[in-house]
Amino acid sequence: MEVEHFEAFAQRLVDWFTANGKDYPWRRTTDPWAILVSEIMLQQTTIPTVLGRYEEWMRQFPTPAALAAVDEQTALRSWEGLGYYRRVRALRAAATAIVEQHGGVFPADEAGIRALPGIGDYTVGAVLSFAYNVSAPLVDANVSRVFARVFNDATPIDSTTGRKRQWELAAKLVHKTNARAYNSALMELGQSICTTAAPTCLLCPVREFCTAESPASLPVKLPKKETLTAEHCDIWLVTEAGLLMEKQADGKRHEGMYRLPQRPKTATEGLRLLATQKYSVTRYKVTRHLYLAPENTEILPNEVFIPLNMLADTPMASPDRKLVNKQLAH
Repeated sequence: MEVEHFEAFAQRLVDWFTANGKDYPWRRTTDPWAILVSEIMLQQTTIPTVLGRYEEWMRQFPTPAALAAVDEQTALRSWEGLGYYRRVRALRAAATAIVEQHGGVFPADEAGIRALPGIGDYTVGAVLSFAYNVSAPLVDANVSRVFARVFNDATPIDSTTGRKRQWELAAKLVHKTNARAYNSALMELGQSICTTAAPTCLLCPVREFCTAESPASLPVKLPKKETLTAEHCDIWLVTEAGLLMEKQADGKRHEGMYRLPQRPKTATEGLRLLATQKYSVTRYKVTRHLYLAPENTEILPNEVFIPLNMLADTPMASPDRKLVNKQLAH
């Protein structure tokens, strides 16, 4: 696509989105806090999953002050099922900064937004364009795919060169007066028409600008990292004091949350196997074996008994929650 067609490309997307854009709750608001929450939730989580949680979560934490006022465990528990818990920690840190540094009022300028904890280039562009209609660029996986095809660009989109090029294009192409609709349109185009496996090019509103020779072969990505396997043994111990759980130490992926205690495989020999669970985390395929532990089991540091009536309010990752609920049901 030639430079002289950039404005026409942007306007065509705005017109298409105005007529065909999907209705999501975060598109019905210009509240920057509500938009920030939606963007953080949508990182690495599907739209249907977020739709099932977003409005309920916003009722619980309608303002930065509401989230900043609760402790970390309450915030973690509220995020359960959405995964990648570092996101809610970052969101809570941003809420705290808004309260402490901005009197609870969300900053309206790029510098103020960018200074918030856990906020990167994409989120800055999303808040500026969706909340304030500022002509700010943003690039996500959908945008990268659209740009790679429109410009017939075989540069790996996850390479340093590829990322730089994507952001340069985003800055040049963003609509000058309606960035809100344009950026929404660009992402929706990738979600619904310019899809990963089977782009429906005949329905594309900007097909006349596209130079892709083989759309299905784009975008190009660097070779995938090898999938790894992990296997561990956990124990199940319930006494009058409750269920034995391990609090995850600072610096761990699920810091501040609780999990079923792990033991070396040799320590579980001879114990009754209660369940085997398989799940995936990032590029790991995990197999977990759960054993019934005797009452004289040694209690290790960070392990505590949690009363059964408090487990529902105890933050856990989804695999732990599912396994705990299943065992309690038995």
